Amino acid sequence: MSKQRSRDTSAEMSLRRELHRIGLRYRIHQRPLRGIRREADVVFGPAKVAVFVDGCFWHGCPDHATWPKRNRDFWRTKIEKNRSRDLETDRLLSEAGWLSVRVWEHEDAADAAGRIHEVIATRRPVRGAMPDIVRGVD
Repeated sequence: MSKQRSRDTSAEMSLRRELHRIGLRYRIHQRPLRGIRREADVVFGPAKVAVFVDGCFWHGCPDHATWPKRNRDFWRTKIEKNRSRDLETDRLLSEAGWLSVRVWEHEDAADAAGRIHEVIATRRPVRGAMPDIVRGVD
C-alpha cells in the first residue's frame, strides 16, 4: 500500500489541467479546516470549496469497486472506514461553511471541471460588495 500514490494521481492531474484550462485558479493539497487532519486535493479558498478526487477501489465506488478475495475482512473494513471518514469530512466541512465536492477517478475530467466551475460561480464572493452588516441590512 505504501507504493500507491496518494497525491498527484493521473485522475487528479487531469482534473487540475482542465480546471486551469477553463480559467480557475486553486491551491492543491491543503487542509481546508485547521485542526482537522483532512487534506483536500484542490481547494478554492474564497469560495470555500474543497474538491476530493476519490479512487474507485480505495473509496468504494458504487460502479467500479471490487472486493478482493484474499484478506477479505481487512479490505472490507479498510474501505468502509474510508467511506465513513469521507462522510465525516463532508459533514465537518459543511458545518464550517465549506462545500465538499467528490470526483470519482473514472469521471471525465472535463465534465467534473464543468461541474466544479458551476459550483464555484455560485459561491464566489462578489468583488466590491459590502456585507449586509456593513450596509445595515437585516
